[in-house]
Amino acid sequence: MRIDKWLSSVNVVKRRTIAQDMVKSGVVFINGVKAKPSKEVKVGDRVIIEYLKGPREYEVLAIPTTKTIPKSKKEEYVREL
Repeated sequence: MRIDKWLSSVNVVKRRTIAQDMVKSGVVFINGVKAKPSKEVKVGDRVIIEYLKGPREYEVLAIPTTKTIPKSKKEEYVREL
């Protein structure tokens, strides 16, 4: 799954367009490498987002099969480190 799609699917960001803008701005890293919008994420990858207040790191636990998941199921797909 593409990084921008994954970020919005697992409710890390609210909308996919925001996720695309963040990736294009260069604030999203996958395993320490700056991500492009088309970069695929896999189970076990570490995603770092550089916010103004400081970086946040997430671990990919599973790839969703649907467009969005319920917020109550977020823990099954992503873990904040």
